[in-house]
Amino acid sequence: MWFKRRSLLTFLVLAILLYISMKLTEFDLSKFRDFRNMIDFLSHWFPMDFTALPLMLMDSMETLAMAFLGSFLGLIFALPLSFMAARNTAPSSIIFHVLRVVLSFVRSIPEIVFGLILLTALGLGPFPAVLAIMFHNVGVLGKLISELIEASDPGPQEAMKAVGAKSWFASLFSILPQIWPNVLSNFFYRFEVAIRTSLILGFIGGGGIGQRLFNDFKTFQYTSVSLDVLIIMIIVIMVDFLGSYVRKKVI
Repeated sequence: MWFKRRSLLTFLVLAILLYISMKLTEFDLSKFRDFRNMIDFLSHWFPMDFTALPLMLMDSMETLAMAFLGSFLGLIFALPLSFMAARNTAPSSIIFHVLRVVLSFVRSIPEIVFGLILLTALGLGPFPAVLAIMFHNVGVLGKLISELIEASDPGPQEAMKAVGAKSWFASLFSILPQIWPNVLSNFFYRFEVAIRTSLILGFIGGGGIGQRLFNDFKTFQYTSVSLDVLIIMIIVIMVDFLGSYVRKKVI
């Protein structure tokens, strides 16, 4: 029988949590009764203003560069760390536990916090934003890749060790080919996230299309805001298609 007393208790706890969450967040659907203000606000978004399109495209390229460089550098640093943070490839249990704690600590700090610290220390611009994205991605990708390593088939690794290969060599060339498609999948997902993150970092002075979007909002240039949003949507969709294409080719 699908219904059990434990199921009733689970539903009851879930209902209580939902109720408390709705109270704490002032969740009220009745606020949607009058759409006139929303329609009036959105009417100022059109027609789009294309006069600044060349500058918007340049800012978009800067945002893409920030996201790609931060994600790529994060992957470069995360790969060796993930092998030392996986149970089956860690040089010792001490290194394994220390690195797991370090990766968890780095992962727990949002990019915007890194951004606020680095932008204050290094000045405004895209460089501190790249570092903020990189640091957070090291923590995220390090954990994800280490879990892929732990779930890999140990057979090829043991076979390479049996013929005299060194432990690090066997780990690298027997495990990495197994997990590479999933590593690429995680990388492109983090790349997509980094694009959205770079927009937020632009709000605090990180440059790119995010800073332009923030400035257009502040100056009530809503016809430019609509074009900014459209460009951002196109960028994310293009990156999604690129990631799917690369994964198919690799797999």
